[in-house]
Amino acid sequence: MTHYDALETRPRAQRQAEQLSALNALLAAPPAPALAARLEGQGPLADLAALATLPVLRKSELVALQAEHPPFGGLTARGAGGFRHVFQSPGPIYEPGGGAADWWRMGRFLHACGIGRGDVVQNCFSYHLTPAGAIFESGAAAVGAAVLPAGTGQTDLQVRAAHDLGVTAWAGTPDYLKVILDRAEEQGIRLAITRAAVGGGALFPALRAEYADRGIACRQCYATADLGNIAYESAALEGMIVDEGVIVEIVRPGTGDPVSEGEVGEVVVTTLNPDYPLLRFATGDLSAILPGESPCGRTNLRIRGWMGRADQTTKIKGMFVRPEQVAELVSRHTEILRARVVAGRDGAQDTMTVCIETPDATGSPDLGARIADSVQAVLKMRGTVTFLAPGALPNDGKVIEDTRSYD
Repeated sequence: MTHYDALETRPRAQRQAEQLSALNALLAAPPAPALAARLEGQGPLADLAALATLPVLRKSELVALQAEHPPFGGLTARGAGGFRHVFQSPGPIYEPGGGAADWWRMGRFLHACGIGRGDVVQNCFSYHLTPAGAIFESGAAAVGAAVLPAGTGQTDLQVRAAHDLGVTAWAGTPDYLKVILDRAEEQGIRLAITRAAVGGGALFPALRAEYADRGIACRQCYATADLGNIAYESAALEGMIVDEGVIVEIVRPGTGDPVSEGEVGEVVVTTLNPDYPLLRFATGDLSAILPGESPCGRTNLRIRGWMGRADQTTKIKGMFVRPEQVAELVSRHTEILRARVVAGRDGAQDTMTVCIETPDATGSPDLGARIADSVQAVLKMRGTVTFLAPGALPNDGKVIEDTRSYD
């Protein structure tokens, strides 16, 4: 299958140069007041690595920003009437939806799924308040496919429509397709679905294999209401390829500091959409960068896909411990390479162990005392400090681990 466009096979140096140019254009003329305030005094970036010097924007900040600059937090120059759609996420947080063709860039993923002209896509993502239905509809339009806007629920009607209309492709959450297929099987109805584009949940290997056994090639994407498509699978099924319209960084949770290739951290995304530019938007999701390029010929960065949540805030001894506090603890001591707070239980009492990776794995008394004082000052409680050799902590992106059983 041919690629969607020439952007997918650009040499990396060309892609980085073109993304840097687009990014610097946004920095030179921020199109919205809150964005301009965040970037005050910021000059052009010398390279994409310098993106790490810009502040991270967390989704939790959007609620306050939108209260101050309704409805979109001063991150776009347009009001609600300047967009085709306005959506609402829990918070509440409001997201715009543009009228430009494939505004969320979902066509690239559907093309990679083998969906195109002549297909009928049963779109089982929600069309109410949240943007998922509209996102996939715009992607289907971009590849020339017809859409059955099915939404969620009414399984019997969905089965009947899929049969009567000769639906060939399906879009929705990974598990709902199985509900439809099983109901069709119960009713003795044969469906013509051969491709599935899924998102919004985990696609477990056993479920993918079950769909394959039923003659359906199932691929998944990673997208959010704020950013649109971030990354997607191709037929190679080796990680997720980053979309051409965004820049992805993986940072240590609680910080904006990029981690090394292969290390698990939080996904931070910069979207180059001038209608709604989000710079260094922290998704709260964990992933890691894969080395090399996809065998399918697409040359962009690859990530391992969704690997859990980065917001690991946990209450210990009645006090909240946040990833930002663990990051501050690390920043206070040059001897600390990595740290992890472990919440445990001793009888009816909470315990807190602070695991420290340091070249001085034996933990000199002086270092131990200084770190214990910092633990008290930063985390607001005492805990046991344990020293570990470099690399001893798991590569899972966790800086706070809760081992307590709540059974």
